[in-house]
Amino acid sequence: MIDWKNELKQALARSEAFAARHPRALTASVVSLLGGFAVTAFGIAPLAPNAEDLPQRVITEQVQVLDLEDQLSALAAHDLTLVRNDVTRASDTADSLLRRMGAFDPAAAAFLRNDPLGQRVLKGRVGKMVQLSAEPDGTVHSMVVRFPAELAEQQATHFSRLSIERKGQGFSAKLETAPLQPQVRLGSGTVRSSLFVATDEAGIPDAVASQMADMFSGDIDFHRELRKGDRFSVVFESLTADGEPINWGQASGRVIAAEFVNNGKSHSAVWFKDPSSGKGNFYGFDGQSKRRAFLASPMEFSRVTSGFAMRFHPVLQKWRAHLGIDYGAPTGTPVRSVGDGVVEFAGWQNGFGNVIFVRHSGDRQTVYAHLSRMDVKKGQRIEQGQRIGAVGATGWATGPHLHFEFRVKGQHQDPRVIARASEAITLPASAKTQFQATVASVKNQLSAAESMGVGVSGAD
Repeated sequence: MIDWKNELKQALARSEAFAARHPRALTASVVSLLGGFAVTAFGIAPLAPNAEDLPQRVITEQVQVLDLEDQLSALAAHDLTLVRNDVTRASDTADSLLRRMGAFDPAAAAFLRNDPLGQRVLKGRVGKMVQLSAEPDGTVHSMVVRFPAELAEQQATHFSRLSIERKGQGFSAKLETAPLQPQVRLGSGTVRSSLFVATDEAGIPDAVASQMADMFSGDIDFHRELRKGDRFSVVFESLTADGEPINWGQASGRVIAAEFVNNGKSHSAVWFKDPSSGKGNFYGFDGQSKRRAFLASPMEFSRVTSGFAMRFHPVLQKWRAHLGIDYGAPTGTPVRSVGDGVVEFAGWQNGFGNVIFVRHSGDRQTVYAHLSRMDVKKGQRIEQGQRIGAVGATGWATGPHLHFEFRVKGQHQDPRVIARASEAITLPASAKTQFQATVASVKNQLSAAESMGVGVSGAD
């Protein structure tokens, strides 16, 4: 039988002799480490039992199954509370709202009609978020209604919470203001007809869809170049009221990063705030700003009814050069300035009807005609994307639309060509390290969003 202890002592002695002949620190460390492993190996191996020698025992135990009738009786005796969520509609009454949410409670309907706080459920704006708890027989247990904060300065950061609870035979109500909480969400979808339809199908707020259109407007003409089968993935921050995502006002969502595949070509962008200037902007993953001096369109979404080319004039009934672009949209659709500038003229002018002229840097000028309303005045300084008016049919117009022109030194130019060729902002070199770290992070999130298919989910 091998005496493993003597063998181990001899091995260690040989190791020490070798280290003495080669007195390098590294050699001594390696030898000592190997010696330690040897001790461990020899010390443990004899202690491990052979699995075949372990005792085996079979245990048989009868499982007690509860009587089915007893289970059904216990389930029937359990009190269930049904919870449903919905939003208020313009046609809602107290009875119709409760009925749609599965409640049949005349006392609760009377409270919503007569109590000063209860009346606020249906008074004012529609789209309030209602969460109702009711007994199986339709008796209302409680209601929580969430809607924008009453003070305008709080609407981007807070919400109103109206709580109604049953107290005996009656109800009590309480109104309070609470802070909105941010939540990162992921979404993806495929275009079948329009971007808005695709984002609606994916549960993505309209505000997020508008931001995606703006951030990629220098790469994609969403009026003419959108293709069936185009795909998008988006990471956005959504504010929540008690954990429920909201969809009202400017607080409904902010894009963090997005990828859009248009006609097989991929475009990516991320929101990044320059630490030196404190200003945020959308940048491509290469560090080039997505914000150009001019937006591609004065409207978020519409259809081009007449381009920058020769056309048969619908009023003059003859062929003539069309020196702008016409966008078809319903009366009242918001119109925005495509760039920073100063209002040169805002008023009535012959065939243009209500028209606004905006002067930009570099001797450039934009024109917005046939407006139903003008929200700016002559001499007013405006910013890119600012609302300046609304679509109408004033002047020589056969229907509601916006006539838009772009002039450079008095000469008419194709607005879409100008927008794409306009100057872009480059990310400062001092911010590139932090920017690349941000890009690496959002790439993982975009990959997760793409893997979801169509839809939206929360993210940690």
